[in-house]
Amino acid sequence: MDKPALGNAIGILAAFGLAAVISGCESTKKKPPGVQPEGREKTTKTRALETGAAMLQTQSPLRPMDIYLSGFHVAKRDPSHQMEAHHYCRQVNEDFAQCVLFDGNTTDANLIGIEYIISETLFESLPAQEKRYWHPHNYEILSGQLTAPGIPDTAEKELMRGKMNSYGKTWHVWNSAPFGKRGDRMPLGGPVLEWSFNRDGEALPGLVEERDRRMGTDIVQERLNRKDLVPLAKPQSGVDVLKKKFPRPTKSIPGVMNKNSKLSRKKNPDGRLSDRN
Repeated sequence: MDKPALGNAIGILAAFGLAAVISGCESTKKKPPGVQPEGREKTTKTRALETGAAMLQTQSPLRPMDIYLSGFHVAKRDPSHQMEAHHYCRQVNEDFAQCVLFDGNTTDANLIGIEYIISETLFESLPAQEKRYWHPHNYEILSGQLTAPGIPDTAEKELMRGKMNSYGKTWHVWNSAPFGKRGDRMPLGGPVLEWSFNRDGEALPGLVEERDRRMGTDIVQERLNRKDLVPLAKPQSGVDVLKKKFPRPTKSIPGVMNKNSKLSRKKNPDGRLSDRN
């Protein structure tokens, strides 16, 4: 982020207060968890222990995870498997963020995975083999799919500006809320490497629309508001990894360009990284 943009972001967040980022999600529409896990109801003893812990154990690494993002993930091995993901993130430094992922934004939401977000600079420092685990973010931002519900538009815009050309490494460990399918009531099987959408038409019909209706977001308006971010976009690795994996026609949008497409096809023709992905 250049100095003027950084100054704007600091000014915006100072004006609205960091609490606006934290409490912003409280003013958004709620998304309950995909499933209720199997198990017995909490006992009175368990609830009392929780209350005591909340009062006395204040040094939690979860407290700084106050940036809330709503977006979508698609399984790299099986692109028909898609879901809405709610990210609660901590910006560790200017180049690195870490997020915990849930299937909803209520207090009973299920923890389903993790995502690390790195800048273009850190991504380019990775070995070639490692890069294939990281998905690009420019389409998510420029299409309007990725949102930060509950904060002012100006603050959200600067947040998205700072994430242009970034990459994410995402693992899901619980298939609790796949769109259009029944979720598991327990976290079964191995971790699944998730990917990003990179073209219009890749998301299942109704996936984004259902989120927008429930949360009061508008992908069309978001896309218009972010048009001035297009000149910041650089070609990214991984844009074409799933290009031919969808049964529906897809369409590129301005600012989303693939980098090293021939190398990607040669080394990773079927979108798989290893037996566990």
